[in-house]
Amino acid sequence: MQFKGRTAVVTGSTSGIGHGIAVALAREGADVVLNGFGSAADIAAAQKQVAAAGTRVAYDPADMTKPAQIAEMIAKAERDFGAVDILVNNAGIQHVAAIEDFPVEKWDQVIAINLSSSFHTIRAAVPGMKKRNRGRIINMCSAHSLTASPFKAAYVAAKHGLAGLTKTV
Repeated sequence: MQFKGRTAVVTGSTSGIGHGIAVALAREGADVVLNGFGSAADIAAAQKQVAAAGTRVAYDPADMTKPAQIAEMIAKAERDFGAVDILVNNAGIQHVAAIEDFPVEKWDQVIAINLSSSFHTIRAAVPGMKKRNRGRIINMCSAHSLTASPFKAAYVAAKHGLAGLTKTV
């Protein structure tokens, strides 16, 4: 149980890759804070799957486009679990369109969720990690953090930015 006594916050973890990461961390002993969208039944099922590992699990509905909600999610995890030892920035969305047809509101949403939310979680979690002199931050980039694809301007820009943010932190 490599992570016994540690707490992980995993954004975008009510389904998909993020959920798989949350389950794996719980199986290694970590308490887990799930975050993401979904129906009440889907979220309850996700919590049940993580809790099956025998660790504590919580769900926080913080909207990754809202910096204040993100900061409160990290603060609540620290209050409820004592620390945020592992932060996995996994939340992400995609929109595909030619640059001239790319809706401005979709650009803003993709950048907010895929890049800015990671800044906000890191900014909130780092002080506690520094105080405890330990912590791990995992930012989920993709091949698009290194290369580009047509019609994915916001996604590629966000993933390139996330790679840069990771190097800076």
